[in-house]
This record gives sequence, C-alpha cells and structure tokens, in this order.
Amino acid sequence: MSKDKNPRRVAENEAMAKARMLRTSPQKLNLVAQMIRGKKVEKALADLTFSKKRIAADVKKCLQSAIANAENNHNLDVDDLVVAEAYVGKNLTLKRGRPRARGRFGKIIKPFSELTITVRQVEDIVGEQA
Repeated sequence: MSKDKNPRRVAENEAMAKARMLRTSPQKLNLVAQMIRGKKVEKALADLTFSKKRIAADVKKCLQSAIANAENNHNLDVDDLVVAEAYVGKNLTLKRGRPRARGRFGKIIKPFSELTITVRQVEDIVGEQA
C-alpha cells in the first residue's frame, strides 16, 4: 500500500544540483555558468577557483554538490564526469529605493537568481585519442 517511487528527473548516468536565492542578476550568473558548460568537472572546478567573479564561489559550491550527488546517490565515477548542463533562472527581486533631488525617488532593484547544474558520466574511448 505504499506510494510508487518518484521517477528520476535526470537520466541514469546523470546527477543534478540546484542553488537557489543567489544574490546576483541572472545575466551576471550566466557569464560564469557559460564558462563551465561542457567541461570536465576537474577543469570546471579549477576555472571557478581562479575566477575573479564574486559569484564563482557559489557556482563552485553548487558544482561540488552535483559531484557529491553523482558519487553518493547515483554511484557514478567522479573521474568521468562532465558538466552537461548549467542553466540560470530568475528568482525574486527586492525593490528598494533612494531619495533623489527635487522630491523624486530613484528605484533600485536587487535581483536574485537560481542555478541548476547537471553532470553526466561519459566514458572515454581509447581509440578516439590521437
């Protein structure tokens, strides 16, 4: 009489992690996400470690979470992981303001974003390397 198990949202050779409420605009976050798409996870972690962007630390934390999910929850080999997807979405926006000259009000918006990273296990074929 128990419920059926929920189907996986990703394939058998994939793992996913989400970071929500990241305090940056989606446009700025997408610049960092674009930097790691399609790379092996070791190279992506190295790029994020030495990036000058402030949000790169949060992206690195999300990528490490996806790697840990792949290893612990789905029994995937960490050495064969590649960043399959890294996409950005909007989250809430705080509306703030600042008094300006002549009784006017300057609108300040403080956007939040969310990041989804999917890692996939790919096996290297020895014959391809030449």
